[in-house]
Amino acid sequence: MTQFVTRLDDELVALVDGLIADGLVDSRSDAVRRGLRGLVEHHRRRRTAEAIVRGYQEVPQTDDEVGWSDAATIAMIHEEPW
Repeated sequence: MTQFVTRLDDELVALVDGLIADGLVDSRSDAVRRGLRGLVEHHRRRRTAEAIVRGYQEVPQTDDEVGWSDAATIAMIHEEPW
């Protein structure tokens, strides 16, 4: 396992120690690992979302592909006993 060495300001250390005291993380190392995993996962999800948006911008959906949901919504509204 690789070891990271980094410097943190006193305020951040105190906040991490508070997480340990609250039982949210087991140790400072645990907090760092969870934080880095969260950052990596957030970045991965953002890249995926951007790729999906780019795909729809390059090849937009047609009315035939999405029109059924509009028709279904209109039909459900008309069925309501307002």
